[in-house]
Amino acid sequence: MRELKILVINNYGQFCHLIHRTVRDLDMETKIVANTTSVEDILEEEPDGIILSGGPSMDRIGICQEYVESIDRPILGICLGHQLIAKTFGGQTGSGEYGGYAEIDVEVLEEDDILKGLGPRTSVWASHADEVTVLPEGFLHLARSDVCEIEAMRHPERPIYGVQWHPEVAHTDKGEELFMNFFEVCENY
Repeated sequence: MRELKILVINNYGQFCHLIHRTVRDLDMETKIVANTTSVEDILEEEPDGIILSGGPSMDRIGICQEYVESIDRPILGICLGHQLIAKTFGGQTGSGEYGGYAEIDVEVLEEDDILKGLGPRTSVWASHADEVTVLPEGFLHLARSDVCEIEAMRHPERPIYGVQWHPEVAHTDKGEELFMNFFEVCENY
């Protein structure tokens, strides 16, 4: 696979720099970008893909919804990034019943592009303080768990994906595989 340029949008999550390091360690060019950077400045970077990091709350997502609506590149939303993709397309989010950061057993419902090779079950680390509660209309439901029905999803036509869990942390099984699957989507887009 050729070296791709992946922008990591900083939503002030504790793992933003870990996402960046993981992408870099997988031999991709990467850069952390403020979530207030204009769409024009993002496009000037000529990214092959965009990762929306996790973060503390929807109050701190900057203009990420504009990126999701108007940038025609593959997008992967992680945790808060997953939730803001859902909200952008009419889904709903809310407080999770189980809250904090913990190990979760995820059932892969569909081994779509980004979950290829991860099923039928995978062990991940995730926070469920907030989560997607209603899937956006038309979105494909990719994964679920006993604590959260919508652990992963994708847009029906565009290469936009969301996962509730953190593939960048060492305790998540097959996290690097998920990133490599996303890079493959970026390479073929």
